[in-house]
Amino acid sequence: MAKKVVRSDEKKSILGLEINGPVFFSSAIIMIISITLTLIYKDSAGKYFNRIQSLVADNGGWFFVLVVNLFLFFMIYMAFSKFGRLRIGGQNTKPEFKTMSWFAMLFSAGMGIGLLFWSISEPISHFVSPPTTTGNTVEAAQEAMNFTFLHWGFHAWGIYALVGLALAYFTYSRGLPLTIRSVFYPFLGDKVYGILGDIIDIIAVLATVFGLATSLGLGVRQIAGGLNHVFDIPGGTVTQILLIAGVTLVATTSVVLGVDKGVKFLSEWNMRIAILFLLLIVILGPTIYIFQSFVQNTGSYFYNFLNIATWTENYVDTHWQNGWTIFYWGWWIAWAPFVGIFIARISKGRTVREFILGVLIVPALVTFFWINAFGSTAVQDALAGNMAVVNEVKIDEALAMFVFLEDFPLPMVLNIIAIILVAGFFITSSDSGSLVVDSITSGGKIDSPVGQRIFWAVLEGAVAAVLLVGGGLKALQTAVIVSGLPFAIILLVMCYSLYKGLSEDYRKLERREEQKELDNYKDIVSDILKRRKPKENKQ
Repeated sequence: MAKKVVRSDEKKSILGLEINGPVFFSSAIIMIISITLTLIYKDSAGKYFNRIQSLVADNGGWFFVLVVNLFLFFMIYMAFSKFGRLRIGGQNTKPEFKTMSWFAMLFSAGMGIGLLFWSISEPISHFVSPPTTTGNTVEAAQEAMNFTFLHWGFHAWGIYALVGLALAYFTYSRGLPLTIRSVFYPFLGDKVYGILGDIIDIIAVLATVFGLATSLGLGVRQIAGGLNHVFDIPGGTVTQILLIAGVTLVATTSVVLGVDKGVKFLSEWNMRIAILFLLLIVILGPTIYIFQSFVQNTGSYFYNFLNIATWTENYVDTHWQNGWTIFYWGWWIAWAPFVGIFIARISKGRTVREFILGVLIVPALVTFFWINAFGSTAVQDALAGNMAVVNEVKIDEALAMFVFLEDFPLPMVLNIIAIILVAGFFITSSDSGSLVVDSITSGGKIDSPVGQRIFWAVLEGAVAAVLLVGGGLKALQTAVIVSGLPFAIILLVMCYSLYKGLSEDYRKLERREEQKELDNYKDIVSDILKRRKPKENKQ
C-alpha cells in the first residue's frame, strides 16, 4: 500500500494557527535568535558583519556574477521559446488585474524604496570613486551610469521573473500551494511535502525577511534624513526606530485589509505620486538634457552590457565590487521570494511570454529613466562644479535626494513629496512582504488568519530596527549577501524544475491541439459525406 503524503497546505492548525509548523517555528526562532544576539553584542556586531561580508563576497562573488547572468538569459530564452504561449492558470484563463494595475504593483514591490535611496547616491558614489577609471571625469560619469543601470536593470528583473513565473505557473496551472517548495515538484515529486520542502521554504523565509529588512532599513534612514533636512527633526536611531514602528503599524492595517483593498490601493497611489514626482523633476529640471542623457546612457549600457555584466575584478584588487555589485545581486536574490510570490499572486491569466517581457522590459525602462532623471542630472551638476550633493553623499547617502532637490524651484514641496513617496513605498514593501512570508510559513495559504500576518509585519520591522542599531548599512548588506548565497543555489535548481514542468505541459497542449485538429478534420469529412449522400440517393 502506497504511503499517504501529507501536503503542507493540508496540515492541521497548531495552537489555533494555520501554519506549516516546521517552517513557521524554525524561521521565527532563527530570526529571534539573530535579533537577540545582535542586541546583546551590539558593540562588536559591526566588526563581525564586516568580516562575514568580506568572507562571503571575496570567495563567492564570482558565483553571484555567474548565476545572475544565467537567470537573465534563461528568462529571455523562455520568453521567445515555444513555451511562451502557455498561459498561467490554463489556456482559457483571463488576467485577474488590468495591465496598468499590474505594472503599478510590479514596480512598487520590485524597486520602490531602494530606487529612491540610491538613484542619486549611487551614480554620485561611482562618479567620485569609479571601479576602472579616474574619478570626477567625463569617463567616470559615463561609467557611473553604466554600472548603476547594470545594478538596477534587466538582471534584477530577470531574477524576479524567474521566481515569479515558476511560482505562478505551479500554483495556478498545477494547483500546488503558493510557496517556494511547490516549484520543485517536477524535480522532487512528493518529497517537496517533507523535510526537503521545509528546508527550501525556511531558506526562502530567511532570505525574504533579511532582504526586506534591508529595504526597510534604507527607507527609514531616508525618511529620517528628510524630516531632519526639511523640518529639523532629529534623524538619529531613536527617530528611525519610531518611524519603523509607525510605518509598521500602517502596513499592518494594509495587511489586514488584504491585496485588493490594501496593497493594490497603496501601490496605485504610490505610482501616481511617483509619476507626479518624476514629471516635476523633468519639467522643473534640465528637460532636454534628461532626454538626451537617457538616450546616451541607455545606449552605453547596452553597448557595454556583456563586459560589465561579467566583470569580476579579476585583474584589480579594489574590493569595489563587494560593496556594490555583489551586494545588489545578493539583495535581489534575497528579495526574489518576496517579489516572486507577490508577482505570482497578481499574474494569473498572463501568458509566459507576456509575463516575462512585461516583468523584464517595462519596469526596467521606467527604472532607467528614473535613475537618469535624478542620477545623471546630479552627476552633470558635479561636472559643472556644484559639489553640494557629492559632499553630502560622502557624509550620509540618505540625504542626497533632499540636497539635490534644493537646486530646484519649490524645494519644500518637492522634499515633502519625496518623504511621502518613501513612506508609501516603505508601507507597500512591508505589507506585501508580510503577506508573502505568511503564505510561505502557512504552507501556501493565500488567506490565512489576520494574527499571523500581523506577527510577520511586526517581526520584519523588528529585524530592520535591530540591524540598523547593530551595524547600520554594513549589517544590512551582510544580511542580504549571506542569506542570498544559499538561495542562489535553490534558484539554479528552480530553472531546471521550471523547464521540466513547462515541457510536460507543452506536450499536453500539443496533444490536445492535435486531437482538436483531428476532431475538426473528422467533422469536416463527416459534413462532406452528409452533403454527398443526398445526391447519391437521387441518382
